[in-house]
Amino acid sequence: MEQVASYLCLILAALLLPLLFLKLSRRGGNGGGQRLPPGPSRLPLIGSLHHFLLSRSPLAHRTMADLARRHGAPLMYLRLGEVGLVVASSPAAAREVMRAHDTAFASRPWIPSMRPAMERGAVGLVFARHGPLWRQLRSVSVLELLSARRVRSFRRVREDEARRLVAAVAAAPAPGPGGEAVVNVGELLAALTTDVTVRAVIGDRFDRREEFARAVEEGGRLITRFSLGDLFPSSRLLRFLSRKAGQAMDLHRKMFELMDCAIRQHEERRAAVASAPDGTVKEEDEGILGVLLRIHKEGGLEVPLTMDIVKSLILDLFSGGSDTSGSTLEWAMSELMRNPRAMEKAQAEVRSKLHGKPSVIEDDLRDLNYLKLVIKETLRLHPVLPLLLPRECAEDREVMGYDVPKGATVLVNAWAIGRDPEYWDDADAFKPERFEDGKIDYKGTDFEFIPFGAGRRMCPGTLFAQAVMELALASLLYHFDWKLPGGMKPSELDMTEKMGMAVKRKDDLYLRPVVRVPVPPQSTDST
Repeated sequence: MEQVASYLCLILAALLLPLLFLKLSRRGGNGGGQRLPPGPSRLPLIGSLHHFLLSRSPLAHRTMADLARRHGAPLMYLRLGEVGLVVASSPAAAREVMRAHDTAFASRPWIPSMRPAMERGAVGLVFARHGPLWRQLRSVSVLELLSARRVRSFRRVREDEARRLVAAVAAAPAPGPGGEAVVNVGELLAALTTDVTVRAVIGDRFDRREEFARAVEEGGRLITRFSLGDLFPSSRLLRFLSRKAGQAMDLHRKMFELMDCAIRQHEERRAAVASAPDGTVKEEDEGILGVLLRIHKEGGLEVPLTMDIVKSLILDLFSGGSDTSGSTLEWAMSELMRNPRAMEKAQAEVRSKLHGKPSVIEDDLRDLNYLKLVIKETLRLHPVLPLLLPRECAEDREVMGYDVPKGATVLVNAWAIGRDPEYWDDADAFKPERFEDGKIDYKGTDFEFIPFGAGRRMCPGTLFAQAVMELALASLLYHFDWKLPGGMKPSELDMTEKMGMAVKRKDDLYLRPVVRVPVPPQSTDST
């Protein structure tokens, strides 16, 4: 493996040799006298790339954590080609980036190959640069779209989809890889979280859900795909040779066409509801999209909410609300299967609190304290965005005694911070009890635990995700006992991660469900 990586490194250097003279002709050295954060050695032209090519892990968050640990660099500087990268890998460094200097790091960098697509169509909340548009979208999202009141209004949707989930588990067991009757837990959880999110946004299931799910998956692969044009943005040749920009434009057009379809479906359904005998459009029928369309029509905002911005924003909500929550739930089930004592304790709590009720409803969640601890511990060990989302340094800043240059991309390694043995006892072990004292939460004030980020760019959908995850996990634990297939021992369950924006399991999680509490008959109501 190391020999292959060495050859790749040499090939990369040879391919980029024509750029070397251009590189040497520019001002280089130590960044114009700046005192950059410490980091690993850098080679001419390719910078720190060889450390990733020679790494034992193909996962960037693990490689960065290892480099930061080896070089004693809680704030670390890397150079990937022409791109300067600063990585915060400790709670103190994260606090500096996301609180002390939050304004300076409040913008998102635009990947060069993705820039044409972003410039052609409006960006939503996720990739908007810090400024009037972002502040407006943030305000609309927090106050109108994802407020506590709005999240509560979708309770019926979550409870309906949770019932559908357990009905699907009870009906779906089929011969799996080992011939046993099993279910693909991750697949079912992905369907649940996608349907909850889409129904909250447009008021109904999306007719083209499968097509949309494939497009989101392709978008994740595209963003994380290696491209020399992204690492050497000054080279027109490399940008020309890269196919990534063209693929990004094609995906952008596809996503916007799907959003047009979602808007049409929403308006048709809303018209049908309004023409019904009572003619009442309920809040959950209006959906988040209805709120956005109302704001769009009313106008009066500092930055007009164009239809392209509406499409971009609902695309952010679709993508962020489905992929991340589903992955977290799959990791939670994986950890519980590897830790039978924790599984037994979580199930005992759910079943003792519900006292034989036909199904779990959200009122039952208030007293499920251990289940909430399970979700917290899962988020600590498996933040689905282990490097959160990148930030960009808007101006030269001094952080922890080092100079962070303007234009540098800044990452916060939430995965490394969540496993830092200085702050967590037995850091790699799954121990939900560590959160029992309630002193640490994921609301953005405890920087040793930041799965949703912190500061201005913290995820605004935390309440929505929490509601979905708690109800879905409680439902699975209440109705079923779970067995590993093929006589597999808990310690044998493979927990290898898969590369992507959202870090998922490399292998599908197949489990054998055994009905413990009968599953109620499923309603035929389509919504």
